[in-house]
Amino acid sequence: MGNQQKYLSTTSLSKLINVPTSELFSDLTNLGWIERKNDTWALTQIGIEKGGQLRSDSLRGTWIAWPESLREEIENMKTSEKKQTTYINATSLSQIFNVSKLRINPILSELGWVEKDRKGWILTKLGKSIGGKQLEYDKTGIPYVTWPESIVNNKRLVETIRQVQGEGTDEKVSGTEFSFREKFEAKHRSADGHFVRSKAEMLIDNWLYMSEIVHAYERKLPIEEDVYCDFYLPVGKVYIEYWGIENDPKYLERKKSKLEIYRKYSFNLIELTESDIQNLDDIFPKKLLKFGIQAF
Repeated sequence: MGNQQKYLSTTSLSKLINVPTSELFSDLTNLGWIERKNDTWALTQIGIEKGGQLRSDSLRGTWIAWPESLREEIENMKTSEKKQTTYINATSLSQIFNVSKLRINPILSELGWVEKDRKGWILTKLGKSIGGKQLEYDKTGIPYVTWPESIVNNKRLVETIRQVQGEGTDEKVSGTEFSFREKFEAKHRSADGHFVRSKAEMLIDNWLYMSEIVHAYERKLPIEEDVYCDFYLPVGKVYIEYWGIENDPKYLERKKSKLEIYRKYSFNLIELTESDIQNLDDIFPKKLLKFGIQAF
């Protein structure tokens, strides 16, 4: 009998060729091998012709497996891509988007792609996953980040800059996120003017406002997946999720999916439940302090 072909998941394949998993998913999408359908990854006809297969089990659900023989082809593609990639700095980005060069890095920081240190700007794990490169100026040693030219087409960056410039965005919400928003209308007005979807969220929003903690409500996560947090704190890059319904299967599935996203990208997350709402003054400051945020 001949040697049996070995198959690898996309995650395993990404580790084998030493590239971020999210980057490989993006590459395979651009190649037309996979596509996003109903919030899951699906094989295209090209992907099937390349030998991709759908696998499933009770623990991991359904995933795409690839023949190990594709490793060399993908590695060659990545090598060629690296040779051809043009990188641009924050100043070039500011010129492309017609934004002040003093504002572009704070925008990238709000997205969680870079963070400020006492000298300059440091690339984060998320920023690295979308192609950022950490560099230093020769004479001063001040750190800075460059980006592949393709970053100008990044959906989250374009949306954020449009919002900063007051242009707004035409958001298209689908799947479980759409169902949730349809079911729970944002009709509770908080002290700072935010309209939120429940009394509990109103109490959270009011607590943050009265504690003078800058926060956003239903901020879209800076990733390709269309996921919204309940609250986002720019200081500390912290996301807050309030879990209020425990007896609805669809809600629990949504919760599970969102938690997987937070774990996947290693985002800072604070979780609050109904019992926490009754004791926010005791519980919230302790949870915030874990991320270096001091209340009161």
